[in-house]
Amino acid sequence: MAGFLLRRLGVAIPTLLAVITLSFFMMHAAPGSPFASARKLPPEVERNMRARYGLDLPVGEQYLRYLGGAVRGDLGPSLKYPGKSVSKIIGQGLPTSLKLGVAALVCGTVLGVALGVAAALRRRREADHLATVAVLAGLGLPSFVTAPLLVLVFAAWLGWLPTAGLAGPESLILPVAVLTLPLLASVSRLTRAGMAEALRSNAVRTARAQGLSRTTVVLRYALPQATLPLVSILGPAAAGLLTGSLVVEQLFGLPGVGKAFVLSALQRDYTVVLGVVILYAALILVLNLLADLLYAALDPRVKLA
Repeated sequence: MAGFLLRRLGVAIPTLLAVITLSFFMMHAAPGSPFASARKLPPEVERNMRARYGLDLPVGEQYLRYLGGAVRGDLGPSLKYPGKSVSKIIGQGLPTSLKLGVAALVCGTVLGVALGVAAALRRRREADHLATVAVLAGLGLPSFVTAPLLVLVFAAWLGWLPTAGLAGPESLILPVAVLTLPLLASVSRLTRAGMAEALRSNAVRTARAQGLSRTTVVLRYALPQATLPLVSILGPAAAGLLTGSLVVEQLFGLPGVGKAFVLSALQRDYTVVLGVVILYAALILVLNLLADLLYAALDPRVKLA
């Protein structure tokens, strides 16, 4: 185990360094200035602002200074919000993104597994057709299409839910539904395929021959085999959901990390954009590691090598 963790750490650190390096130079190569606004600043004021944040230094020196701060956990100050650090901006938006991500992860996984199992047990029947429709809708419709449709039906026509903002728990229902649909589609598709294969396995045939009930056979023998492949996709899926959807948070006006990322990108707030990218990359690496460990724990045939 220790050797496996050391090897993964030896891969994760260069990967994170490559992400930081590529993102840093891409942001600085983009046209425009973080200090551009509708009212043009006098040249001397803009020079002072650039000197204050070290943007007048050579790009290589800026990169080394930023990298040194990132290693210490200092992601620097925001270029557009004086007095606010990047860590503070991310910390303010992360709770909302975590609520959205965790709720969508739980709903998408539970509903997707249930729908996939029902489809596999009733192939070419109503449940199977329903699962197919859900998969096509979840994978085919992007969030910027499903979000307005759900708002139109449940907020504008029926008036059951608020359209935007964070006024209470009910404000999260529509955003969570939009985030849940693609994950539900992927999970149900994998579960259906895995369950269909598990039902033909020797272990299931032996359990049936022993006279066990259908429920016992499905829950104890077929379901663990069918859901094992899900572990490999839940790592990156959880990372994407926990950091929040860029489009969903922007559409519903939720003060999460995703909305901060979009606004900072439009305003060329380099440090905030880089901070969110680093957070996302670190989450992917950590959650993929946890997924590998969980997979090895669930399947004794897998060795951490």
